[in-house]
Amino acid sequence: MALKAGIVGLPNVGKSTLFNAVSNSAKAQASNYRFCTIEPNTGLVNVPDPRLDKLAELVIPDRTVPTQIEIVDIAGLVRGASKGEGLGNKFLANIREVDAIIHVIRCFEDENILRDEGPINPVSDKEIIETELQLKDLESVEKKMQRTEKMAKTDPKMKIELETLISCKKHLDEGKNIITLGLSKEEKSAIADLFLLTDKHILYVANVDEASMHTGNTYSEALIEAVKNEGNQVIVMTNAIESQIAELESADDKAMFMEEYKMTEPALDRLIHSTYKLLNLSTYFTAGVQEVRAWTIEKGWKAPQAASVIHTDFEKGFIKAEVIAYEDFIKYGSEAACRENGRLRIEGKEYLVQDGDVMHFRFNV
Repeated sequence: MALKAGIVGLPNVGKSTLFNAVSNSAKAQASNYRFCTIEPNTGLVNVPDPRLDKLAELVIPDRTVPTQIEIVDIAGLVRGASKGEGLGNKFLANIREVDAIIHVIRCFEDENILRDEGPINPVSDKEIIETELQLKDLESVEKKMQRTEKMAKTDPKMKIELETLISCKKHLDEGKNIITLGLSKEEKSAIADLFLLTDKHILYVANVDEASMHTGNTYSEALIEAVKNEGNQVIVMTNAIESQIAELESADDKAMFMEEYKMTEPALDRLIHSTYKLLNLSTYFTAGVQEVRAWTIEKGWKAPQAASVIHTDFEKGFIKAEVIAYEDFIKYGSEAACRENGRLRIEGKEYLVQDGDVMHFRFNV
């Protein structure tokens, strides 16, 4: 399944620098002026997973294929974007297309980098973007309410849709995001066509100066305090350092660089893993001599659903799944050894796939 995350924030907070760091297929222009990102740059980043590497060491396949996240670098929003200020309408539309939002917030001082909003204030910056998204959602909800009110007079089925829209409007009027409203599955279906901006999970990136990369600073601490009741996470990182790491080609050079900065892993790895966790995703593996591969699914999916990410025919013709727990595969060293030791299980249509399962599907064509 394709996961798409959009990087947003005010101008000159480090969005494109972060994009340059995470993308392995495209490079954005990280320039110090407004709207340097005119079209949303898109790139793919491999999801780091040491389990995939360990499986490959045992199986020695022809190729190893990690799962990937699609990252979209969306231009800097400004105050008034919901009313079309700057390039607001265009880029708010870009946000509608993503599954999750990575909100970059400036948490460092630098007089050489332009800033329109006065003194550094991460909480205010967060609220500016949040307000613009809420205002745009309110506009969408009110437009649909006008149409639905007329139809609800003659069609009883439209009543729940109207009630849902009224709840959404009240929530937005109170300055709250739709994702915190706790809508039921039926209510979510009623507003699915609106692709509401505030109905998306958010991961905040506190972009700090180099001296604060390990400890954070008063700015990042203020941001963490501001979002602690939202259920959203804050990743503290120095985007410029991450971009430098990403530019190094050899693993040895990267290791030396990280050792110099006393880093155990790139903060980007934490960012990607946190995005997965935010969206309630998990990974299963297929392992054969031709290919060892990671597949992304939603937690709670049953075996036929998991099979569908390989090919839709796998779900339609699903018979059963051969399953080996990742820990067992590593312990015994091969599929054959797991089978001999009774660690290969046969599971049916109701099996809930576990994170790390090594699977082989049997199906009818």
